[in-house]
Amino acid sequence: PVPGRCAYFVERKKRFCKMTPGPGRRFCGEHGQQEGENDRKRIPCPLDPKHTVYEDQLQKHLKKCNSREKPKPVYFVQDINAGLKDGAEIPERQVPISSLSKEGLENLITKLKKASNGLELCLKEQILSHQALQEALSDPKNGESAFKHLKQQASILGNMEKLHLLGPGRCFVEFGAGRGKLSHWVDAALQNVENVQFLLVERATTRFKVDGKHKRRDSIFERLQVDIQHLCLKKVPILEKKKLPVVGIGKHLCGAATDLALRCLVESYTACCDGESEEPATKRFRTDKTEVASSNSADNECNKDDCKPVAGIVIALCCHHKCDWTHYVGREFFKSVGLGPLEFHYFQRMSSWATCGMRETTTRASTSQESEDETNDTEEHEQTFSKTEGGSDILQGILTVEERKEIGCLCKRLIDHGRIEYLQQRGYKAALQYYTESAVSLENVLLTAVPSPSLIPEPTL
Repeated sequence: PVPGRCAYFVERKKRFCKMTPGPGRRFCGEHGQQEGENDRKRIPCPLDPKHTVYEDQLQKHLKKCNSREKPKPVYFVQDINAGLKDGAEIPERQVPISSLSKEGLENLITKLKKASNGLELCLKEQILSHQALQEALSDPKNGESAFKHLKQQASILGNMEKLHLLGPGRCFVEFGAGRGKLSHWVDAALQNVENVQFLLVERATTRFKVDGKHKRRDSIFERLQVDIQHLCLKKVPILEKKKLPVVGIGKHLCGAATDLALRCLVESYTACCDGESEEPATKRFRTDKTEVASSNSADNECNKDDCKPVAGIVIALCCHHKCDWTHYVGREFFKSVGLGPLEFHYFQRMSSWATCGMRETTTRASTSQESEDETNDTEEHEQTFSKTEGGSDILQGILTVEERKEIGCLCKRLIDHGRIEYLQQRGYKAALQYYTESAVSLENVLLTAVPSPSLIPEPTL
């Protein structure tokens, strides 16, 4: 054993324990009792039995144990954006696509094409750029992967500018922020603009964050480490204080996270939800544009004048195979075209076929010179299928690669159309467009929404 360290050999790890024993002892507190060196009794921690604690110090340990439940932030409201509260509509047994008969698969495809009939499937190409990223785009030090990300971010900012969303007096909420690169570039585009806030929503701790590197003193960056499912924007202190118009943004917001973000913006925030009603996430809204936002008349905490729609939504979509019927905002649309949770389950799995034909090309495009940070997005968002669901071994002889790709794209558009109808029914002008080339990203569709004129409050005289 290393001098000054515990002399207990951990068989499972094939090494000696690295803990430091007390003065005059050979073993740490954990292993001293096992070796008969320590008379004090150790017991498993009730919060996490993977470690032990001295029995006579249990109460002291429970107050500082890393496994103790942390206090929830004020903006945490359990399942406020979740959607369905129970699984009553979810089929108990869902057979994998690979186990479907030929007739069953053909029946699904027929339903898909029938439901898609009449929908706008040919999206407009709106590939834009922004001056804020021109220097970075022309920097030869950036590798191919970094260049692709910059092109996407530039187009997102270009689309935001076209919608007049880049301006003063705004709070930009980046969902699934990760390192915060998108907010970083929005901040760069607003160098001479005052009164700007950024809220970066990410449920996981993130390394190499860039939001702390912004140079402007008049922009505020704040991270909210919370799952979007439980985020009540109305309760975020900085929004309560300044009440700035909100712009929701996101780059490659995976599957169900997009639906959670839309519900967070359009329902729980716009409706001034106080988080105490029984079903805040499933509250029904009238489609009349003059009564989209509602408030609890029994609670005087919310002022109706503060219940304004979000200024805009700009989200780059991806990973439809990770969608979930429970959280999906387009359930009413699916039901209106004769579809339900079972068909949704298959369509969201089949959506991965849209990229399966390109996986080999994408994989080969990644080089060993790219950093882990640059390649993560490609690995997570573009290689979206498994051999069981999209592999040619299973479906060979039934569908060609091109047919699978076409059906996968159709599934994506159908799911996305449900989101568009959801926003339209709540008074927003929503649209889908290609914001970058497929060679840059296979997940190249951008969802945008701005409130219709009837939702925009008239200026106060």
